Amino acid sequence: MPSDPPSLTPRQRAFLQQPLAASVASVDAAGTPSQAVAWYDLTDDDRILLNSNTGRRWCTNLTADPRVALSVIDPADPYRWLGISGVVDEVITDVARSREDIVALAHRYHPEGPTASSVATFRSQPRVTFLVRITAIHDHLED
Repeated sequence: MPSDPPSLTPRQRAFLQQPLAASVASVDAAGTPSQAVAWYDLTDDDRILLNSNTGRRWCTNLTADPRVALSVIDPADPYRWLGISGVVDEVITDVARSREDIVALAHRYHPEGPTASSVATFRSQPRVTFLVRITAIHDHLED
């Protein structure tokens, strides 16, 4: 049975609720680390929601090996960041739901509204959503 995830502090939660980019590190079948930049969201149960086009390398990696590390960096001060270690504990392969997840992320990252063409593209792609249970937090917000 998985251990209880670490509790996010209010400061960590507020930081993660900002629409910042995350560097997603995964491991491929040969054991080689790989990174990609992705949108994310913090769910109500303090998991990290990631969404991918199914053809991307990091998506393939997380499907095969659920271990993941994320770095979320403050663009105003790159020495202010959170590192997150986690494990994918839920994979949502319902394409319709995953397409709605990416549209919701587009609205999160473009509060003025994403373009109609980007929404149409997202709704035509094969998508998958990963929910990551946080197993460790590396806090560099006040260093």
